[in-house]
Amino acid sequence: MENLPTYISVIFGLTTILTVILFYKASNNSKTTLIILLTWLAIQMGIALSGFYTVTNSIPPRLVIAILPPFVFIIGLFVSSKGRQFIDGLNIKALTILHMVRIPVELVLFWLFINKAIPELMTFEGRNFDILSGLSAPFIFYFGFIKKKIDKKLLLLWNFICLGLLFNIVINAILSAPFPFQQFAFEQPNIAVLYFPFVWLPCCVVPLVLFSHLVTIKQLLNNKN
Repeated sequence: MENLPTYISVIFGLTTILTVILFYKASNNSKTTLIILLTWLAIQMGIALSGFYTVTNSIPPRLVIAILPPFVFIIGLFVSSKGRQFIDGLNIKALTILHMVRIPVELVLFWLFINKAIPELMTFEGRNFDILSGLSAPFIFYFGFIKKKIDKKLLLLWNFICLGLLFNIVINAILSAPFPFQQFAFEQPNIAVLYFPFVWLPCCVVPLVLFSHLVTIKQLLNNKN
């Protein structure tokens, strides 16, 4: 990863910060939310820079420390009364705009592939079609929430489809990583996420994107109109 062009790391770092800012706005400028997210990013930066994640022969993989806590936290929000109160107060218009960050993420993944840090199957030239979610997000926002030309059923459908696209790339990314259970891309495994700043993808960006879909779906289903 030493020979990786600097602009790739810079653009991805800025994309991650933008994701956090957009979620902060969606949380009605909750300082607690911002502090939690920035603290989590700082912790993962320190762990990644230490080289801890580059040891890949352990079971479970060390990267679990980056991936599991956000998803446990998300589950906790949905099952607790205070968590559900927080969820219901989020602005799903802002959460829809957040999905636009998937465009620069996909560009970064493509550049990482060119520089032999991830396999082709993780890009839009392979099995990853998640860029469609990012490209369609501004149209969904405008016609769904501003012009109100898209009804609730179509908004739900879009969110479910985009969830499917997200799960597709996540599964392929996990099975392409150089772990004992690797299934794909043995000639060029997914090593980028083991390093800073790209560890922020599985530990922050993906969980926020996932959470944004789940929150939007919940609010839409609860809306009787």
